[in-house]
Amino acid sequence: MNDMRPLVRDFVMHFGEMGSRWGINRTVGQIYALLFVSPRPLNADEIAEQLAISRSNVSVSLKELQGWRLLRTQRQPSDRRDYFSTPDDVWLIFKTLAEERQRREVEPTLSMLREALLAEPQSEHERHAQQRMREMYTLMETLTEWFAQVQRLSPQTLLRLMALGSKVKGVLQLLPGGRDTDEQREVSA
Repeated sequence: MNDMRPLVRDFVMHFGEMGSRWGINRTVGQIYALLFVSPRPLNADEIAEQLAISRSNVSVSLKELQGWRLLRTQRQPSDRRDYFSTPDDVWLIFKTLAEERQRREVEPTLSMLREALLAEPQSEHERHAQQRMREMYTLMETLTEWFAQVQRLSPQTLLRLMALGSKVKGVLQLLPGGRDTDEQREVSA
């Protein structure tokens, strides 16, 4: 990693640190960051050399990234090795990450909550717990439906929608009482 330019090294190191906060290990984060900023696809040996990590660690990490559908694999003429790169479109990367998180985290939770809501409560405590779970299920289901609609939007439409959100926030801050008005809380809800 000492051969990397400071800008690239700092980016790769940061993604490694953030990886653990995002639910992936440091090496996976570093490899993805390296491939993201690389001007060309890299093979596993090049990745291992640039990050000063073992080839086996690279192989395991690449398999994890492939499981998340975040890598493109290609071959070079007269070379039997696989070369890896990330999609060029950052919106596609974001969309893929969001879809995978939905599949890996949200769907199993919704499934568990559905089962819990079908159970017959045996006590007042369980009735209370089930009501709280129903509230969580309703919120998660609503967000899932919203997410499905957002996923169908083009990147250009999403950018306009986000810009609109910034404008709404600015208008809400102009209301009497500034940031914590009842109207702002209503719009946020």
